[in-house]
Amino acid sequence: MKYISTRGGVAAQQFSDILLGGLMADGGLSIPESYPQFSQDELVALSKLNYRDLAFAVISRFVDDIPAADLKALIDKTYTAAVYSNGRNAADADQITPIIKLDDTLVIQELSNGPTLAFKDMAMQLLGNLFEYVLAAKGEQVNILGATSGDTGSAAEYAMRGKKGVNVFMLSPFGKMSPFQRAQMFSLQDENIFNLSVHGFFDACQDIVKDVNKDAEYKAKYKIGAVNSINWGRIVAQVVYYFKGYFAAAKNVGDVVDFCVPSGNFGNICAGHIARQMGLPIGQLIVATNENDVLDEFFKTGGYHPRGLDRTYETSSPSMDITKASNLERFVFDLVGRDASKLAAMWKSVETGGGFEIGEQLFAQMRDQYGFKSEASTHADRVAHIREVFEKFGVQIDPHTADGYKAAKAHRRNDVVMVIMETALPAKFETTMVEALNQPPARPAGLVGLEELPQRFDAIDADAAKVKAYLAERIKL
Repeated sequence: MKYISTRGGVAAQQFSDILLGGLMADGGLSIPESYPQFSQDELVALSKLNYRDLAFAVISRFVDDIPAADLKALIDKTYTAAVYSNGRNAADADQITPIIKLDDTLVIQELSNGPTLAFKDMAMQLLGNLFEYVLAAKGEQVNILGATSGDTGSAAEYAMRGKKGVNVFMLSPFGKMSPFQRAQMFSLQDENIFNLSVHGFFDACQDIVKDVNKDAEYKAKYKIGAVNSINWGRIVAQVVYYFKGYFAAAKNVGDVVDFCVPSGNFGNICAGHIARQMGLPIGQLIVATNENDVLDEFFKTGGYHPRGLDRTYETSSPSMDITKASNLERFVFDLVGRDASKLAAMWKSVETGGGFEIGEQLFAQMRDQYGFKSEASTHADRVAHIREVFEKFGVQIDPHTADGYKAAKAHRRNDVVMVIMETALPAKFETTMVEALNQPPARPAGLVGLEELPQRFDAIDADAAKVKAYLAERIKL
């Protein structure tokens, strides 16, 4: 399996070569030359596997430059009940991503049972083990530069803390995360973890990461890597739980199942698109957004027009406070028939402050062939739906999953199961949960008092040059 760039300017590379990086040298994103396929008989066989064996069966189709036994060992080390035991029911921990049945055709897939209580752990824990393995094999080190709107940062830091050959420099928007999210990141005292609190929104953090990655000389000198959702290793790990969720929800293998995914940077639902392309019988892929509804606008009109910081809103589902969805590029690459020159022209318009319209033909294809639809939510919607799910089903959901619940209700179909992909556990968003339910959410015993722990971070301006200087002072060459 070889990987190419969505913009066509990079020679095909192997998995280990693109694992440690973010943007490709031409500014595009890595993507496999083709998607591996599973037949109906193969899907039936996969449906009988536990999570670890299923993960190996799926991921090994994308990774052929790591010996199979080593890859299997890394996957087995990652997906254990001990690591994913922070969810609602400890008895289900070995399922890794158990489902909660709300009614006959509406279920929630638990993705937040990992150490930071967010779905990002599903991919990041594996990425940490892969990074350490590949770096040891190559005799190299990597300095990860990432941006987070709330959950990616803590998931990355918990996955990479103490890993040999790895430093993490994580940018987050100053004062824009929940107190729990801040405490998860800033309370870490590991020597290889650096938190930079940027004066601005997440998009400013993401732009800095992209600017640094575009400086090829600096990137090579300081061995800059990435763990944001643009990293292909994250996407391929997330593909697995669509298979697991499908097999848990479908009455029979071969039945169509719909998925609804709260989305900001389009990484999670991009994995669903890829699972669909591999032969998984996914019908609709519903994109749920908050007031930062640039993706809702795209999937309803065919126009993609990222917004500036003056039109990026601070909301009660902060991990989705994003108006530039980086991973959308991977889907649009498929949508335009993998025409790299056409894709590059579209994103050149985006990067110069504009956007693009896909036109009627591609819009129809996006809906009919790829199954995409969308819905946006407000704070009032989130509070109402958190309350509704608790009162009707006795289940607490976080504000992002509430965005998903609203979108799922808007697009659910008779006799077709809809799986809502959980974003995080409610404990991470206590203020909104108390507003909705008049009681604080439950939290794992090991995280009681987290916000009172000493916190360590550096505030910095939203300036790529200042961030580069900060890294240069701390990276030992």
